[in-house]
Amino acid sequence: LLLVPLVLLDRKCRRRRTPPFSLLVVAGSGGHTTEILRLLSCLSESYSPRHYVLADSDKMSEAKIRSFEQKRAETFSESQFSLDRIPRSREVRQSWISSVLTTLHSILYSLPLTYKRKPDLILCNGPGTCVPVCLSAFLLGLLRIKRTIIVYVESICRVETLSLSGKILYYFSDYFIVQWPDLKKKYPKSVYLGRIV
Repeated sequence: LLLVPLVLLDRKCRRRRTPPFSLLVVAGSGGHTTEILRLLSCLSESYSPRHYVLADSDKMSEAKIRSFEQKRAETFSESQFSLDRIPRSREVRQSWISSVLTTLHSILYSLPLTYKRKPDLILCNGPGTCVPVCLSAFLLGLLRIKRTIIVYVESICRVETLSLSGKILYYFSDYFIVQWPDLKKKYPKSVYLGRIV
């Protein structure tokens, strides 16, 4: 089940693209990083290089990613990854008005980053940091600079309602995956695959 979202994606892209497949992963503090690394553990070496983006204040995720990649290198010797940081788009309990400004600030950092990395695929699961990154990639697609496929996997803890990131990226993602049937009923564009993390 962990591979189903990427198999769906692979079928769509197989005719146009051969490996390697550049992947940008947005990590978030706490459970978001744990969930996204579980998804990544099932990917083949074709998804390389992997570019991780995390908030500049997130130290815990960096340690988890480095540990994950070190273990992965034992299996795949050609494993490549990078770590990039952007300003956090929204802090916990930050007011809505000020979060608009900090998100715009984060988008200004995300645009040159997504342009530099030019990923084929963005994989994210709900941290606030994913919003500016995905919007930047969407903008580059509109400008016909680089078309990037955006796969959003809503966190398993979101049972009845979407996260704020999910509510925004529901309209911009190519694949929007939920892990509870109630969310599929409320959001018909979403894909329900059961629990995948």
